[in-house]
Amino acid sequence: MPDWLKDTVFYEIYPQSFRDTNNDGIGDINGIIQKLDYIHDLGCNALWINPCYDSPFKDAGYDVRDYKKVAPRYGSNTDLYRLFGEAHNRGMHVLLDLVPGHTSEEHPWFLESQKAEKNEFSDRYVWTNAAFQGIGGHPYISGECPRDGSYMLNFFKCQPALNYGFLNRTEDWQMAPDAPACIATREALKDIMRFWMDHGCDGFRVDMADSLVKEDDEHKSATCQIWHNIRQMMDQEYPDAALVSEWSNPQQSLKAGFHMDFYLDHHGNGYNTLVRDGETPGGDHSFFLKNGHGDIMRFLKDYLPKYNATRKHGYISFLTCNHDTPRETRTLSTPELKLAYAFFFTMPGVPFLYYGDEIGMRYLDLPSKEGGYARTGTRTPMQWNHERNLGFSEANPDTLYLPVDSASDAPTVESSEKDPDSLLQAVKALLKLRHCEEDLQADAIFEVLYAEKERFPFVFRRGSLIIAVNPSGQEQSAPVTTEKKPIFTIGSVNTEHGKLTLAPQSFSVLK
Repeated sequence: MPDWLKDTVFYEIYPQSFRDTNNDGIGDINGIIQKLDYIHDLGCNALWINPCYDSPFKDAGYDVRDYKKVAPRYGSNTDLYRLFGEAHNRGMHVLLDLVPGHTSEEHPWFLESQKAEKNEFSDRYVWTNAAFQGIGGHPYISGECPRDGSYMLNFFKCQPALNYGFLNRTEDWQMAPDAPACIATREALKDIMRFWMDHGCDGFRVDMADSLVKEDDEHKSATCQIWHNIRQMMDQEYPDAALVSEWSNPQQSLKAGFHMDFYLDHHGNGYNTLVRDGETPGGDHSFFLKNGHGDIMRFLKDYLPKYNATRKHGYISFLTCNHDTPRETRTLSTPELKLAYAFFFTMPGVPFLYYGDEIGMRYLDLPSKEGGYARTGTRTPMQWNHERNLGFSEANPDTLYLPVDSASDAPTVESSEKDPDSLLQAVKALLKLRHCEEDLQADAIFEVLYAEKERFPFVFRRGSLIIAVNPSGQEQSAPVTTEKKPIFTIGSVNTEHGKLTLAPQSFSVLK
């Protein structure tokens, strides 16, 4: 386990929307370098950068055309190597996005694989034996290639699935996971990882990490074997590098070799009940919604088994949002967000902050861009100040990757830094506290002290610290006796009379 993860908070950057330095309307790597001090001062000491590889951008870069080349719109490989160095100079780490399950249909591997003549890449992707032979249960394409076969898709039409084999084979064209062609795919993935780590990358966030082997069993046993093999390579060759999975099943992913696994917004899971419960019949009952009448037990029922089963194997990563999820400002107010973020940043594991969440950027209702669809409104340009294009770019507004928030009260870094009560100031204070208090970092034990069905507050322990949160609109008390004193508070807390009492919408850390 890389030791640096114990006191790490990641900042996710959607590169095309963060900072444009050459005024073409699209963010770039030099823009990220330019803002490293901002990210560091915020309290984030690591980055996750969404795909910045060469791509036709039919899926915003998740359709990779060349894994070893930076997309020209972002700059050059040399720029990315410089970013690694500048981050390291500030004591920061950088993860790139790894897309192992598919490539662009324009990738050289696929251009060779689709040829009628047999070659070394013929089996790099999943193909049937004939163009009129489909693939039951999976999307596929027929009739577009010289090769007599249909090929499987992982997501969009532009993303042919790489071949890691089928655990439970039912057709003669399906290969076993240990077939030479499937092993070659795995080794090609390791080659890509080595390339970037040799140039200074500190690891990877892995896209759709659980979906490599097709027709895998419920335990994802064959896919887990691939990641075991990759983790063994990393431990031997790059022991300080880290992996975080888009899996959201830590009992599988962390035991398969990942260091971290995202707690993603899946309908009805624990994370969903905290801040994104609007899909539930009868209204939004998110725990951090002031008038949501939430129930912390719904969260604990899902989270505690995950935490108890995996805390010795790796970390569960809470996230404020990501590029695939509507920003929480769509349903939560600034006071509600302060409490939610306070909770995320004081829980075990390694948290992730999505760019712009620290200032309360809004979700915008926008037409789809590069396959974003409903996700597009979460990917708008970072809002730095109230100058041209909110400080994102000097380009003509019509040429921007996506439009900026046009509201007169659009939150910006500049305005938030001047407001002592802003969400940004709360985030800075929280992250400073996390870095100062070892018992708030990744490994410190988590223990529930008070939690009752449909009751507030929620009180828990991290190491020797006591943490209490009351997201409701009324004063609430818990039968928790303590002589500890508050070292961080939103709202107010009282420890007198043998109980812990929190004012409406309050949070406190006691030491």
